[in-house]
Amino acid sequence: MESSLQLHGISLSPHLLNQTLLRLQHSSKIALAFFHFSQSIPPHAPPPPSSYNLIIDILSKVRQFDVIWQLIIQMDQQNVAPISSAFLILIRRLIAAGLTRQAVRAFDDMKCFVEKEDMDEEVNFSFLLDTLCKYGYVRVAVDVFRKKKHEIIGNVKMYTSLIYGWCKISRIDMAERFLNEMIERGIEPNVVTYNVLLNGVCRRASLHPDERFERTIMRAEKLFDEMRMRGIEPDVTSFSIVLHVYSRAHKPQLTMDKLKLMQEKGICPSVVTYTSAVKCLCSCGKLEDAEQLLEEMEIWGDMKGSEVGPDLDSYTMLIHGLCEKQKWKEACQFFVEMIEKGLLPQKVTFETLYRGLIQSDMLRTWRRLKKKLDEESIAFGSEFQNYHLKPYRR
Repeated sequence: MESSLQLHGISLSPHLLNQTLLRLQHSSKIALAFFHFSQSIPPHAPPPPSSYNLIIDILSKVRQFDVIWQLIIQMDQQNVAPISSAFLILIRRLIAAGLTRQAVRAFDDMKCFVEKEDMDEEVNFSFLLDTLCKYGYVRVAVDVFRKKKHEIIGNVKMYTSLIYGWCKISRIDMAERFLNEMIERGIEPNVVTYNVLLNGVCRRASLHPDERFERTIMRAEKLFDEMRMRGIEPDVTSFSIVLHVYSRAHKPQLTMDKLKLMQEKGICPSVVTYTSAVKCLCSCGKLEDAEQLLEEMEIWGDMKGSEVGPDLDSYTMLIHGLCEKQKWKEACQFFVEMIEKGLLPQKVTFETLYRGLIQSDMLRTWRRLKKKLDEESIAFGSEFQNYHLKPYRR
């Protein structure tokens, strides 16, 4: 490649260099060699920050951290700015590799390379805490947070990250303690903070027997009350989290009541919200209610001018439920509807419907369905062609 470029006198623009590095992202040695070579051909200028960021990301995936430090020093010598973005990539990859101590040291070393006026220490520190918590190192994050509290003033984003970190390792007690701490320090939580805690309370909670379900709902409702007391209105995410608990516990009436309450408050349910409700109704055998809900999704989406509509999971749950009840006509109608909307059914859905129609002596119906599939197959491309349906024998 190098000799070919020299032979034809091709110069490397920043865009061409970046695109080539992206193509070589799975071959770190070749990518690094090409990156170094790019500096030896016209216009002989240092690579732009975006190219340095790309090569640093490529090398960090294969843990070539010593080489990355050499590149960072090279950036500094060539006065390539902003260098802080390269450090953030390095910090994230070090944490992903479990090298948390080195990540914290890299954060501290940023000051030696980045001018104070060019560095937003608060934003960078929030990034460090958030990344540590997302990878499950909340204790390291808390330790760093405590040590830096005299240098960097904590804010709502930092506390929200720490609350998320405790929830991720199922320490809800510690998450609640940090919520109380931020309030005591005069830092007002926002709806995201409460949603993070609400998700931690609800997502992994055991819902059986009913006493545990009721305990979880009580804790969730207590958080709702606290939000309103602070002037924070629960949003679609807040309601969706609680509605998902009702769905997991197979409480169809409570699920529908919560959905109705959302709509009364003018909160447009998301696809995730509707999918939880449809799954709950289907698993409880309330297929007619699930059908009505699918229709309502489209009407509600049209009213609000949004793209809310049934997704693949909603259709799949309903079609399988109808197949179990041997309601083949309704199952076929929804099957055709999802195809027309550009949703490729899962292979198991094809096979379930195919087997059921053959067993019910509805071969003609299957042929019409197959014809419709063939007409729409262009939209699905190679993904559909990989579906090999074996002839079914009764």
